[in-house]
Amino acid sequence: MITISAESVKKLREKTGAGMMDCKKALTESNGDFEKAIDLLRQKGLASALKKAGRSVSEGLIESYIHMGKIGTMVEVNCETDFVARTDDFREFVKDVAMHIAAASPFYLSREDVPQAVLEREKEIYRAQVSDKPPQVLEKIIEGKLEKFYTDTCLLDQIFIKDPDQKKKIKDLLTEKVAKLGENIIVRRFARFQLGEAAAG
Repeated sequence: MITISAESVKKLREKTGAGMMDCKKALTESNGDFEKAIDLLRQKGLASALKKAGRSVSEGLIESYIHMGKIGTMVEVNCETDFVARTDDFREFVKDVAMHIAAASPFYLSREDVPQAVLEREKEIYRAQVSDKPPQVLEKIIEGKLEKFYTDTCLLDQIFIKDPDQKKKIKDLLTEKVAKLGENIIVRRFARFQLGEAAAG
């Protein structure tokens, strides 16, 4: 039986925001493997986040971010209570999302928001690029290319620009905040402006 030090538990708690007992349990389950323990906590966080997903959100913040007077973003993030909206954790998350939008220029909030016509056009382009492949291989390639398309264009599917490992998506960050703050949180909408760009429409 592996002994879990209080220092490891503290370190894991700081990194994930999970409770002390949850951190100790995750480290015990993963035999002291720090990364595995984080994954376990994230899976549990996801489970608790899913339970909270149906709850009403009418509080929150609207945050703006201006980059050198050339790029401007505005984002609305909602939570359940004014109490959570005022926490440093929530404010930092909203700020990070506003900054991320400026840097990563997403077109859509989530993959569900991508119009069917846009998806069909993308699929046609991919098909033309790999038309020499057998049908079953072709579909797998198209699926992979669509995933890449979602990662490039959908805010929630984008890799968070401040993640040093370049693995964490905005939706993972959101799930962590839900697990840590104990409330349903959603990114409701955003806008991004770039100096000199043509108006959409």
